[in-house]
Amino acid sequence: MLLDLNGIQKRFGGVTALRDGNLSVAPGEVHLLLGENGAGKSTLMKIVAGMERRDAGRMLWQGRAAAFRSPAEAAAAGIAMVHQESLLAPHLTVAENIFLGREERLPFGWVNRRRMIEQASRIIEEHQFPLHADWRVERLSPAAKQLVGICRAIQHGSSLLIFDEPTSSLSGAESEEVFRIVRTLRARGMGAIYITHRLEELRAIGDRVTILRDGATVHTGPLAEVSTDRIIQHMVGREMVASCRRQPVAPGVELLRVDGLTRRGAFQDVAFSLRAGEIVGLAGLIGAGRTETCLAIFGVHPIDRGTIFVDGQPARIGSPREAVAAGIALVTEDRQKTGLAVRLPISCNITMANLRQISRLGMIDGRAEGRVTAEYIARLRIRASSGRQAAGRLSGGNQQKVAIAKWLFRRAHVFLFDEPTRGIDVGAKAEVFELMDELARSGAAVLMVSSEMQELLQVADRILVMRQGRIAGELPGRTTQEAIMRCAALDQESTL
Repeated sequence: MLLDLNGIQKRFGGVTALRDGNLSVAPGEVHLLLGENGAGKSTLMKIVAGMERRDAGRMLWQGRAAAFRSPAEAAAAGIAMVHQESLLAPHLTVAENIFLGREERLPFGWVNRRRMIEQASRIIEEHQFPLHADWRVERLSPAAKQLVGICRAIQHGSSLLIFDEPTSSLSGAESEEVFRIVRTLRARGMGAIYITHRLEELRAIGDRVTILRDGATVHTGPLAEVSTDRIIQHMVGREMVASCRRQPVAPGVELLRVDGLTRRGAFQDVAFSLRAGEIVGLAGLIGAGRTETCLAIFGVHPIDRGTIFVDGQPARIGSPREAVAAGIALVTEDRQKTGLAVRLPISCNITMANLRQISRLGMIDGRAEGRVTAEYIARLRIRASSGRQAAGRLSGGNQQKVAIAKWLFRRAHVFLFDEPTRGIDVGAKAEVFELMDELARSGAAVLMVSSEMQELLQVADRILVMRQGRIAGELPGRTTQEAIMRCAALDQESTL
């Protein structure tokens, strides 16, 4: 075996992240690692990659006992990891990130930048990625940042490559390219561990599967011998009922309307409305302008022209502060960068948008903050040791719940969800959808951006489709994936 893990344990304060982690990977094998958020997948892989130290258990690397003390030590041994959230240096170029820590140097210690750009360009061209070696990473989309991370791992020439949700922010075509890369590496004898929540990807890429639940391995074996339904049962510990469409309610008054919204280079003449009680989906291919539209409505980016109406009145929204004051909330796609203050406690993250509610005479009331935090931890079933735990120490799904809790406490009535289920397991997705439904039924309006067409069909009352920065059409919620894709990709319009 290339890698053999047995009885791995890890605790963070009062939380047990792993209690019995077992996994083995052979050369030339793609091993799927599955489980709900908080099951221990990322923690187990961080131990393998030298980012965390195990408390107990045995790890064999190429037949020898191993305990890597840093990512550099693991990389030197032949292990590389492509992370779900970008861990790149945003102020550096693509080439500089690919070779970060392994730069080729000229005499007197100068970095050989020309050689570095040449090698980076060769990797990018070989895999046909939409990147340039001299682009600044801070200007890249989440999808492009994932591709830089993959290039970096490939360049290191590893024997084992760990993919942590590599396609969570990629389009279908980009995901297929990732699959092609993994297959190529497998053919060369490299081992791969592939973490994903997209169950439709499993059969396209995996050889064997290991499933974690509550910090322990509950199943391992050939993928061909286990059904998708059985995989879900292992993940959640119960049988999941088939997903069903949301039952709509009669829409109420118009809460948000945008008319002729335009930002040069991003979107043009965007117009739509949201009414109380409805969930509206926003579909489109990557680069269509969906996220940019949400950021403009929330005041993050200025618009060149157009009008935003809130509660039937023109609203001047030039900043997120003004959007929040108007009752608009944004749950962002990149929760770690823009959705949360990851170094602050859960309690601070939940209450930061509504401090007046828990303050007395200009001072935060600690008891009131504690009561609010406990209420939302229970309501959203957030897995945490306490409200004092740093938000960055939570799993991806629990971080997303904290980001949503912040706006629930703020009592916003217009909610913009940008890829709310990115990196979230099947159980947590259902909980997020329930929250959206609860918001709509309580009188709020919800706009949901999603690249997962099946999610939109399950949740949305109607679906807006963007193409090349414009609203290309509007479809009923009970439409088909084919109709959405046709509207998103073809030069035609669809209407109700």
